[in-house]
Amino acid sequence: MKIIVFGATGNTGRRVLVQGINRGHEMTAFVRNAEKLYDQLGKHSSKQVRVIEDDIMDPISVSEALAHQDAAIIAAGHAGQGEEFVRIVDNIISQCESQLNFSGRVWMMGGAGLLNIPHTELIGNNLPGFPPEYKNHNRNFERLQRSELDWSVMCPGTMIDSIEHPGPVNLHVTTEILPVPVPEVIKEYSEAEIAGYLFSRFQELNVVYDDVAKCMLDHIDLGGPFKRKRVGLAYQNNIPVR
Repeated sequence: MKIIVFGATGNTGRRVLVQGINRGHEMTAFVRNAEKLYDQLGKHSSKQVRVIEDDIMDPISVSEALAHQDAAIIAAGHAGQGEEFVRIVDNIISQCESQLNFSGRVWMMGGAGLLNIPHTELIGNNLPGFPPEYKNHNRNFERLQRSELDWSVMCPGTMIDSIEHPGPVNLHVTTEILPVPVPEVIKEYSEAEIAGYLFSRFQELNVVYDDVAKCMLDHIDLGGPFKRKRVGLAYQNNIPVR
């Protein structure tokens, strides 16, 4: 497949590039700084990537980059950028919608705070105590929902380089809801109590960057099971509900 990655020098984007190369996909990197990308990928891998060095806020550049691509992965920006982050995502989504030679398949990075909390009608980002900048993910998600694209939102917890597990674990993947067991009694908690409960369990949502990249590439085709879904990840190791 032909896959373009926006934010290709970031922790997630560069791993998507490497895994995509290893799978034999035709990878395109849209970056602000090509030299940084070459340094990260190394001489061999960088020769296997088409690199576009341009302004991600330029509609024409983004639209032209999307032409004839089978999928786009939006890993650019971060919630702490505020309005700039929202504008970056909006521009890419808008060009995905208008570029007639783009397939319409999109993965966007979000966060675990976008997922529904089981047994409630809440999401973490709206709870007291959650960083207010996380609501920028809500705005990007709402923008995607207004589109007719074949989108998925990756919603991991804290992403890290590696994790040592005491025993064998499986990657547990959910759609729409948090990927950890939550007791039904939580529906009787106040919002502040729910937030405190989630904060106490955040470490269970830690996930390795490479597993996030793998999940997106495993489900990169049009019309897959994650079409227009939020996707959560966690390691399944029989942690009891508490």
